Amino acid sequence: MSGDIYLAASAAMAYEKRLETVANNLANINTAGYKRDQVSFQAYMMSAAGAPVPVQPPFPSAARADSFWVELRSHTDFSPGSLRQTGNPLDVSINGKGFFNIQSPEGTVYTRRGNFTLDAEGVLVTQEGWPVLGDGGEIRVDGGGRERTAIAVTFGEDGTVQVNGSTVGRLQISEFADATGLTKLSGCYFKAADAGEEAAPLEDPRLAQGFLEMANVEPVQMLTEMIEILRGYESYQRVMRSVDELNAKSIAEVGRTI
Repeated sequence: MSGDIYLAASAAMAYEKRLETVANNLANINTAGYKRDQVSFQAYMMSAAGAPVPVQPPFPSAARADSFWVELRSHTDFSPGSLRQTGNPLDVSINGKGFFNIQSPEGTVYTRRGNFTLDAEGVLVTQEGWPVLGDGGEIRVDGGGRERTAIAVTFGEDGTVQVNGSTVGRLQISEFADATGLTKLSGCYFKAADAGEEAAPLEDPRLAQGFLEMANVEPVQMLTEMIEILRGYESYQRVMRSVDELNAKSIAEVGRTI
């Protein structure tokens, strides 16, 4: 492959990955607790000594196509989203830092998504049916059955859970010294990395009942970025087409007698 085409193709693939991320952010714009992803790229070239060296545009000419590559780096933006009032007593949002602790099939995971519900046994669970953890484990609101319509569940600002005025538990809210060390399992759930920071109890949580934290995705910003990405992708397509046409013309005219 031509070195010029390889450089343009590498840049076009980077734009393609960036477009996939922006499209996924837009698809989750109405997902409670979603945290948008951002991507960055670093180009590398192999030095004469055989060591990778980071380079910045404008990129130098590559002696070999395999001496140039682009590395994708993805990270999550943990900035808070806007709060939406729902009036549902089982909807809870965290004002400020912190994560809900959830018992998933993969172990304890963390989320900002607070649209909880009750299962058939009266356990406070997520939409996936995973138990929401309190300081003492699962939080059981009642024994289930028709009498559930007569109970009143309230969440205190500190996470205390009460049923008809009686305390039944307290939501376990954790924080991380560096949230960037969390691994995203899906758009709303995160897991602590094995070698990353361990979760620590949040000493002074501030919760709001009847509210949900929405996705931290700005639609206008994402649409503007998508237009920019598409234009950049098309420009590199034109570069590859032009180089290919020049190569074809050169091959056709080599050896032509005059």
